[in-house]
Amino acid sequence: MATIEAKIGAGERLSAADGLTLLTTPDLLRVGRLADEARRRKVGDDVFFINNRHINHTNVCKNRCDFCAFSRDDGEEGAYTMSLEEVLDRARSSLVESITELHIVGGEHPDLPYSSIREMIAELHALAPEVHLTAFTASEIVHFAGQSGMTEEEVLLDLKAAGLGSLPGGGAEVFARRVRDQVCAKKISGEKWLDVHKLAHRCGLRTNATMLYGHVETLEERIDHLLRLRDAQDETGGFQAFIPLAFHPRNTKLSDLAPTTGVDDLRMLAVARLMLDNFDHIKAYWVMIGLKLAQISLFFGVDDVDGTIVEETITKAAGSEAGQAVSRNELVRIIQDTGRAAVERDTLYQVVRRYDS
Repeated sequence: MATIEAKIGAGERLSAADGLTLLTTPDLLRVGRLADEARRRKVGDDVFFINNRHINHTNVCKNRCDFCAFSRDDGEEGAYTMSLEEVLDRARSSLVESITELHIVGGEHPDLPYSSIREMIAELHALAPEVHLTAFTASEIVHFAGQSGMTEEEVLLDLKAAGLGSLPGGGAEVFARRVRDQVCAKKISGEKWLDVHKLAHRCGLRTNATMLYGHVETLEERIDHLLRLRDAQDETGGFQAFIPLAFHPRNTKLSDLAPTTGVDDLRMLAVARLMLDNFDHIKAYWVMIGLKLAQISLFFGVDDVDGTIVEETITKAAGSEAGQAVSRNELVRIIQDTGRAAVERDTLYQVVRRYDS
C-alpha cells in the first residue's frame, strides 16, 4: 500500500497487481482516502446529479441472462412492450419537472422491428428537442443491426440523426469470457461491447461505462475489466463516467448468491477512481446501493450520485428496496450534508444549476 500511495502521489498509472492489492487490503479507509484525494485532483469538490427519467420500453428479451430479474419471453406472464403512445405519455408526464434527460433501455425483443425503435427516438426528440436522449446498450445496438441488416455504425448514425444523444453504458457486465459464458452466454462478447462504444465515440456520441460486480466474477476479472476500459479510453477519450453496478440476486437464476456488502460497494467505487485515471467521473448508482451508502461514497472517490431517475424498473425487479425515484431536494440535501457543493448537470456534464450551501 505504501508503494501504491507513492505511485498515486507521483501521478503514476497503477498496474493490475496494484488493483488487486487495493481490492484485498483490509485498510479500506486508506483506499478511500487515496480515492478521495484522486477525486479532488481530478474534478474538485463539486458533486453532480441530473434531473432525469428512465423509460424501459420492453422487458421481452431473447438473451435471458442469469443475473436478470427483469427480462421475460414474449407471452410470458409479466411480459410487456409499451406502445409508442405509452412511451410518449411517460415522457410528457416528466416534462413538467424540467427534466434534461430521458434514459431508455429495454430488452432485445426479437419481434419489435428496428423501425419502431427509430420512430420512438424520433418522436421523443420531436416532443422535447431540448431533452437529451441517452438510450440503448451496446448489445441493443448490435441487435438492431441484426434486425435491420445495417451495420452497427449505420445504426448509430441513423439513431443520432433521429435524435439520439449518447449511450448510457449498460450491458458491459464483466468482460471476461469465462464470466459471460456462465451468466450471459447469449449476449455480445466483452470485446464487442468495447468495439461498439469506441465506434459510438468515433460517430460523435459520448457514452458511459459500467460493470456488474458481485456475482461469479473473480477479483482478477474485475481488475481486467477496469484495465480494458482504461485502454479504450486512452484510444478514444469518449467515456464520460464509470458506474459500478452492485448485483442484486433476488428473483434471478443466481438467487443463491449473497448480495454485495457496503464494504464491497465502497471499495469498488474507490478502486475504480484509482484505476481509471483517465475517467473524469465515478458515479454511485443510488438505486442499487441506497442513498445512505451513496452519500458515504462521496468520501471514496465518487463525484456523481446519478439522478432523480423516476420509475426505474430493472433493479426493482431484482428486489432493490432503494426506491424508484428521488427528488432534487433530497439529492441536494445528501450532497450538502457532506460539505460539498451540489451541481445539477445535464447528460454531457454542462452545469444546469449550482446549489451552493
